[in-house]
Amino acid sequence: MPVLVQPATRRSALERWARFTHRRRGVVIVSWVVFLVALVFALTRFGGEFATEFSLPGSESQRARDLLEERFPSRAGGDATIVFEAPAGIETASPAIQATLDELGTVPGVAEVESPFENEGFVSADGRIARAVVHFDLTLRDIPRSTVEQLIGIVEANSTPGLTVVAGGNVIEFNEQPEIGSEIYGLVAAVFILLIAFGSVVAMGLPIAAALFGLGAGFAVLGILSRWFGFPDFSTQFAAMIGIGVGIDYSLLVVTRFREGLHAGRDVEESVVIAVTTAGRAVIFAGLVVALAFMGLFVMGLPFVAMLGTSGAIVVVLAVVVAVTITPAALSLVGHRIDSLKVPFLHQTEGIDETSMWFRLSRAIQARPLIYAVSSVAVLLALSIPILSMDLGFTDAGNGGEDLQSRRAYDLLARGFGPGFNGPLIVVADFADGGQETLAAAQEAMAAAPGVARVFPPVMNPAGDTAVITVMPTTKPQEDATSTLVRTLRGSVLDGIDAGGAQYYVTGATAGNIDAATRIGQRMPLLFAGVIGVSFILLTAVFRSVVVAIKAAIMNLLSIGAAYGVIVAIFQWGWFGGLVGVGEGPVEVFLPMMMFAILFGLSMDYEVFLISRIREEYLRTGNTEIAVANGLTATARVITAAAAIMVTVFLSFVLGPDRIIKEFGIGLATAIFVDATIVRLFLVPSTMELLREANWWMPRWLDRILPDLHIEGPSEHGPVTLPAAGGK
Repeated sequence: MPVLVQPATRRSALERWARFTHRRRGVVIVSWVVFLVALVFALTRFGGEFATEFSLPGSESQRARDLLEERFPSRAGGDATIVFEAPAGIETASPAIQATLDELGTVPGVAEVESPFENEGFVSADGRIARAVVHFDLTLRDIPRSTVEQLIGIVEANSTPGLTVVAGGNVIEFNEQPEIGSEIYGLVAAVFILLIAFGSVVAMGLPIAAALFGLGAGFAVLGILSRWFGFPDFSTQFAAMIGIGVGIDYSLLVVTRFREGLHAGRDVEESVVIAVTTAGRAVIFAGLVVALAFMGLFVMGLPFVAMLGTSGAIVVVLAVVVAVTITPAALSLVGHRIDSLKVPFLHQTEGIDETSMWFRLSRAIQARPLIYAVSSVAVLLALSIPILSMDLGFTDAGNGGEDLQSRRAYDLLARGFGPGFNGPLIVVADFADGGQETLAAAQEAMAAAPGVARVFPPVMNPAGDTAVITVMPTTKPQEDATSTLVRTLRGSVLDGIDAGGAQYYVTGATAGNIDAATRIGQRMPLLFAGVIGVSFILLTAVFRSVVVAIKAAIMNLLSIGAAYGVIVAIFQWGWFGGLVGVGEGPVEVFLPMMMFAILFGLSMDYEVFLISRIREEYLRTGNTEIAVANGLTATARVITAAAAIMVTVFLSFVLGPDRIIKEFGIGLATAIFVDATIVRLFLVPSTMELLREANWWMPRWLDRILPDLHIEGPSEHGPVTLPAAGGK
């Protein structure tokens, strides 16, 4: 039985809010300014410090680190490896080396310096390369950057033509990681892209100003919450990356719909109302999906990842609030001046223009929908093929740029001692319940294990209840063989000795990475199922269609799969590696997890923007073919502009030296580009044309139990007869 869709007979809460923002625009804007000032004041008074330590609760490596912090603080902190190369021989350069070590011992936070002259195995077999280890009494991420800079300054000052001195180790690697500072590239790109999209300086400026306003509030909120919650120290960079993109996108959609209303002859107030009740609704729902995707990172069981997701959710929610409060208030204030300061030859109109390129494209797709659908899916699947050989792992310093201290130290260590010396394993022995007599047997068992290059003598803490044994693998940290060695030591080797009450734990950077990879692998299905499941329910409730929700999930996964495939081809297989500035290596184990949360949410933005407009046209006309053509025409330019901004921001990451940031940049840019072009412009309209009225299929039982969260706004042309929901 057909369903009669009646026009709205009373004002919705969102419409009432839209009229309030128009009539009290000064109050809204001033309130926001006061709120932002209050946040900044609260930040100065109550702001906390961002967390700098990554933890992995319940893992063996974390238990070992906790034990060291409690009983052996001098071995619980970060380490730097100082590598010396003297062509004439280390003994000849010993006075200069000792002077360097003495100077390093004066650096604040240094607990101990292990000298190559006092430790067996610290000088290479040919006598030309030596290593020293600087132990800090602070954890890796608590060591101030100024301290590391002082250490590097000493190293560089003592490096002469006859003695090369370089610094490596986890402390140096961590502090050589560049901060994500591509926000400026995104803003510059946004200016030019929005000028092309709008052809007006005023229309261009509003989305950017709104994004910066929301981002400023987001930074303040994160700073305040860091007093009680452990946000990672790079949360602000991550928030900036996400906040600028979604902040511009959301306000861009509202501004576009406002201009469409003005260009259709409506007054300012009605244009504001239409913008908020249509585009604003879409923004609210899209932001909700993105925030939920970020919060899904809590299921990974990694505290720093969960808080990173929280920081992303916070800036997304604030971007939504800005888009439906200060943006419509600013539009009301600007009014018809939104088209002021026009750019010659670029002035654009909004809405459905049947003479536009986008309308002609939609009609061409609808004329041959099967060809376009099959071709689009084929391209996406082809891009995804490399996933089948994806090798997840952790890259080491050998993948860094040759100008980095850590890379030069890595190369010298590998040449002098073997590649495994760049990723030592730390075995912590707990003798609280006795078992000291098993230490020699444990050393012998580990030394006999395949893949072990050397086992150094144990170092006991003053209390005699904890020992630290350093084990050097034969293979470099990122190789699968090193991971196998860690599992072997934890399993058959250490479990096979009579411990006599002693407990042996394998830790170190490499072991910690393996534990993190194991945890991620175990929890990834939960993340996928949770995010996709919640998004499916929300999309079904909003669009009253099971088919639309299923298609959205599948298409988002295709976009993400294409991005994963491109990452494997470039970073693992080495395709175009020279152009990007990287060599072959594994894909970072946490990359698929983080990219899924980010991309599933951001891709859903474009899905909501497009489908909400198509459904709005469908409710107005009752014709799917016309609705798809009009919906694509009305949204294609704004989606393309929004995606272009995102792609530019993400690609700017490739300009930096860090491999991991390059991976994120390439992956995110690929997914957004594919999603905004192949998926939204070709695959969505072609599949909707093929399915026709089946697009809106909804089982009656599901229609009854799901809340009505429609975001398409009321019909302006009276009631429309639509097909009844199917199913029983």
